[in-house]
Amino acid sequence: MPNLRGKSLRKLLDFTPEEILFMLDTAADYKRIKKRGQATKDFTGKSIALLFEKTSTRTRCAFEVAAADLGINAVFLGKDDIQLGKKESLEDTAKVLGRMFDGIEFRGFSQQTVDDLAKFSGIPVWNGLTDTFHPTQVLADLLTIREHIGKLKGVKLVFVGDGSDNISNSLLIGAAKMGMHYCLATPDELQPPSNILESARAIARETGGSIEITNNPWEAVKGADAIYADVWVSMGQEDIIEQRIQQLKDYQVTMDMMRATGNPNTIFMHALPSFHDTNTTFATMVQEKYGLTEMEVTDEVFRSKHSVVFDEAENRMHTIKAVIALTI
Repeated sequence: MPNLRGKSLRKLLDFTPEEILFMLDTAADYKRIKKRGQATKDFTGKSIALLFEKTSTRTRCAFEVAAADLGINAVFLGKDDIQLGKKESLEDTAKVLGRMFDGIEFRGFSQQTVDDLAKFSGIPVWNGLTDTFHPTQVLADLLTIREHIGKLKGVKLVFVGDGSDNISNSLLIGAAKMGMHYCLATPDELQPPSNILESARAIARETGGSIEITNNPWEAVKGADAIYADVWVSMGQEDIIEQRIQQLKDYQVTMDMMRATGNPNTIFMHALPSFHDTNTTFATMVQEKYGLTEMEVTDEVFRSKHSVVFDEAENRMHTIKAVIALTI
């Protein structure tokens, strides 16, 4: 049984396949316990800090509920509540937090911030999202795939959209670690970083998985067990909306694309939030300015029997609970 005590979750590259499976198995156990209404307050007296440079719904709620279920006190610190290099160096802040807390979650821009927090705090640090990686999301994705398909090894997972974003980067690594067949359908100009791609390919050769990249989503989805889409415009990219629409307009997941898999049981996945209708102020603006009522996925697919997006959202909490419990 792997021992993860004291280890930080900066990126999935830092974990072996056995360690990732151990986290997923622990999350599944915690999920069963939660469904039975049983308490798991095994860490009473512990406290964690939640540092958020970027806003969040699922990540914040998942960490706060997971901590509460474990009997842990969680202290939220938003971008206006903490210095993080403004009037106090990140190193000094990390050392202070390390004296007061038992773990730190960080959600923000730079991967280096997560790395430095882990380096200087002396306590486990969990990456709740950076511009490079989103490991807690992908742990939830892997748990969801295993729940619906029954396995991970050999599963064909197709990501359709921006191949350079943090979700795609983390799925590349997570799928390779689990021996999955990962196919990335993305425009030539939105390829993943070469170092992450090469790492994933090297891992896949060891685990029996495979990595394929194409700019033809219709070919990519043939035989897919799961299709994954993500937002075309991430937080902080609002100034390139028109550019992203032009780049990705042929990569929208439609019901025709779901049928093109040839697999009636293909699941649709998304990290959320999703722009599948016009029921948000951002989507309304996009409709008024660019004439789109749907972006990365149609409302028909999002609300269909194929969609497991809310299972993924719930599983954020269960997998985060496992990560906290195993590392703190």
